[in-house]
Amino acid sequence: MKRLIAPLLFALCTAASADTLTVAVAANVQYAFDDLQAEFKRETGHDLKPVYNSSGKFSAQIMSGAPFDVFLSADMQYPEKLHKEGFATTPKVYAYGTLVLWTMKDIDLANWQATLAGPAVAKIAVANPKTAPYGRETMKALVHFKLDDALKSKLVYGESIAQTNQYIHSRAADAGFTAKSVVVSPEMRGQGKWVDLPKDAYQPIAQGIVVLKHGRENNPQLAQRFHDFVLSAKARAILQRYGYLLP
Repeated sequence: MKRLIAPLLFALCTAASADTLTVAVAANVQYAFDDLQAEFKRETGHDLKPVYNSSGKFSAQIMSGAPFDVFLSADMQYPEKLHKEGFATTPKVYAYGTLVLWTMKDIDLANWQATLAGPAVAKIAVANPKTAPYGRETMKALVHFKLDDALKSKLVYGESIAQTNQYIHSRAADAGFTAKSVVVSPEMRGQGKWVDLPKDAYQPIAQGIVVLKHGRENNPQLAQRFHDFVLSAKARAILQRYGYLLP
């Protein structure tokens, strides 16, 4: 019997160590998530499988039964709705996201409001405000600066920040509004020009984390462990390095 117990315990431990969480990750967190994933692996030995999309699309997929374990949202609105409907734990703010205007072209960002309204700029990329919180806050900023009507015909909408970044980076758009975490990432640092949007023009975006119903039912300990890791000092240092403000 002892000969059988040892291999069985080894097999169970190996299976447990190989557990992988599937994490729904808002597109603005994509670059920071690489570092979060690596640090979590070092700390716990567990792998993460990220899927990237807009928070609104994730919310709809989760309510339709998509098998995600943890959700890193780009705002608090979607996690709070999921919690209210019984699909998630109580949301916690893990970071505040900020907006920048980014361009790969040789245009003047020192006086960016006049530049965007002028003839040098024909297309401006914005994440879809109906599904992407960064797009929603961008529109608030344009209203703040009374640019919403003047720029309306120039706006090109991406399904998420990721697609918006593609429009900007490929020069399909002359400029665009995106998350600061993108332009300060190692992959994009030094590419093009960018400027911070004044914080009084919009609400820095409270981004929420929740453990989802699928995670609670299938891998509750590991899902909670990753949730707690994202709120830890190590993860906060990573997020701060990517331009996020901390709660």
